[in-house]
Amino acid sequence: MQHIGFFLDNNLTNLHMPSVRALDIVEMLIIAFLIYHILVWAKTTRLWSLLKGVVVIVVFIVIAAAFNMSTILWIVQNVFGIAVTAMVVILQPELRKALEGIGRRNFLHGLFNFTEATEEGRFSDKTINEIIRACVEMAKVRTGALIVIEQLSSLSEYERTGIDIDGIITSQLLINIFEHNTPLHDGAVIVRGDRITSATCYLPLSDNMELGKELGTRHRAGVGVSEVTDSLTIIVSEETGKISVAYMGELERGVDSERLRERLRQIQNKSSEDKKDKKKKNKGLKKGKGIAK
Repeated sequence: MQHIGFFLDNNLTNLHMPSVRALDIVEMLIIAFLIYHILVWAKTTRLWSLLKGVVVIVVFIVIAAAFNMSTILWIVQNVFGIAVTAMVVILQPELRKALEGIGRRNFLHGLFNFTEATEEGRFSDKTINEIIRACVEMAKVRTGALIVIEQLSSLSEYERTGIDIDGIITSQLLINIFEHNTPLHDGAVIVRGDRITSATCYLPLSDNMELGKELGTRHRAGVGVSEVTDSLTIIVSEETGKISVAYMGELERGVDSERLRERLRQIQNKSSEDKKDKKKKNKGLKKGKGIAK
């Protein structure tokens, strides 16, 4: 027993437990949060398959190191830098989308929001009504349409591919632009505020393999621009006459006029006071209807 006590005293006194500060805990939580989201992102990209291959290579290198295979270790040391560069080049589209996604996160917009919400917001209620009316009318007669509504990300590079319009949004103007066999019907219309800035614009096509094969170029272009910008895109199908909305890389198909209005109001960015006033008015109207009954 004396020997055991001496052994424990001798070894435990030499142990040094590092002091853990509150800042260290916060740091570990941040690292864990980042690693988790990197893995979640990687699972939806080509990086996930690449990581499996990297794990196999790492296991092979560990075995080579254990058995002191000097030639293999020398090759690994000299190829490592080139391999990292090659991975960055191969995964360039995924890395770009990830960084753009970080820049579009709502919490960053909250911290670095330099644009104040106004009573009308990015566009007026009249503009919402005109867009909805045009989309519903075009859907009835199966006129294909592609309308991109700008938010914070500039769409100037896509505007340059089209023809300048700079006209106030009306349902008649939108319908005339997308009418069959007219010079402006092919391509996308870009909306900024209450004005149509450009028509016949070319958009980047999405390479998302989860999109249905029945979807054509118009839908893939709508999703594609929503992947690289924070714009909201409205698509009217020429084949089915259905209205779809693309936002943040997600496609919502078969929306009706009320759902389309809801999606447009979500990006309208009206001032909170104006929203509160509308809620009060709606409550008053509901109470008035209740009394009349």
